[in-house]
Amino acid sequence: MISRDKSNMGSDKGSSVQFQDFLPVMARKLGVEGLIQELCKGFHLLMEPSTGKITFQSLKQNASRLGLGELRDDELLEMMKEGDLDGDGVLDQMEFCILMVKLSPELMEEEGHRVFDFEK
Repeated sequence: MISRDKSNMGSDKGSSVQFQDFLPVMARKLGVEGLIQELCKGFHLLMEPSTGKITFQSLKQNASRLGLGELRDDELLEMMKEGDLDGDGVLDQMEFCILMVKLSPELMEEEGHRVFDFEK
């Protein structure tokens, strides 16, 4: 499992924002549809244009665009493995979105509570 705490990477430890804190903020601010649109934009920034999928190479080349530039190759590979649900070695858009949600346990907890909130 990859480290989701970016505070131990790079020299600017105090000012880095943890990914797991960022996605729930986006979800609250944008709503479900807005969050999905932003995840799709993120996918398109990282994907290999010729295949329409995220490869290790495209992730490595474009990771800094999403604030992941400080991740080492082994961490990027682990991210790819964790998200690659069908075992084809690349991430399609659905796998990417699932991975982003998995990397944000707080978002999963918040959404889980909303599912059972019938008083709204």
